[in-house]
Amino acid sequence: MRSPDPTPFEVKDCALITLALGRTAQTLRELRDRVAEVPLGSLRHHMLESKLRPSFDDPELPNDFALWALDALRDLELAERLSAIDAALLAEGETLRQRLLDVLEDRLAEEPRLDAARPGHEFHFLRSQLVVYPTDQAAGDPRALAELLPRFSLGGVYLHFVESRLRPPRGEDDFSTWLDDWGETGQALRERLATVDPMFGSLRELRSRIAAAVDGNGAAR
Repeated sequence: MRSPDPTPFEVKDCALITLALGRTAQTLRELRDRVAEVPLGSLRHHMLESKLRPSFDDPELPNDFALWALDALRDLELAERLSAIDAALLAEGETLRQRLLDVLEDRLAEEPRLDAARPGHEFHFLRSQLVVYPTDQAAGDPRALAELLPRFSLGGVYLHFVESRLRPPRGEDDFSTWLDDWGETGQALRERLATVDPMFGSLRELRSRIAAAVDGNGAAR
């Protein structure tokens, strides 16, 4: 049964404030060494928050490390392994760092003399602060949410469907959490949303897939 009066879904937006850490890597070995020492927030930025940067334009490679491995080191094998790392490990703290180190050290053992990046193509470690702010949009029911979704900002998509999964205690997106109060209708839409991979493709593509999952026909049932 759904709650008698579920609260409206309040749409929020977000933006990144990005700063350089002053640490760079030109070789795979240097990348390994820097990953071992930079703050976890920097790894979070490069694994997940890079989707919010306008310059991140290769949805085939879901994080900065994979993109650099391919573009700067010209190592497709390493890029694919780094792409396969689940950014959801960020919720488990140092687990992500160790997973990255395992991949980098395994590749170093296989190819200890991989090419270095060309001058000017070093990996620059960044950190960022996510700034969240309200909008004037709200959805009173699933149908209204379906109508709003195609007009969501990319920041709103990231905040409510990607970043939300890292927050305790539920580890799910904000839409699914809200739909839990809408009985059978909400459950059907939650099941559709569960099939949408938050890390695959660009935020624009992700917005389209979310909107398709929570479409008008689905919301009406």
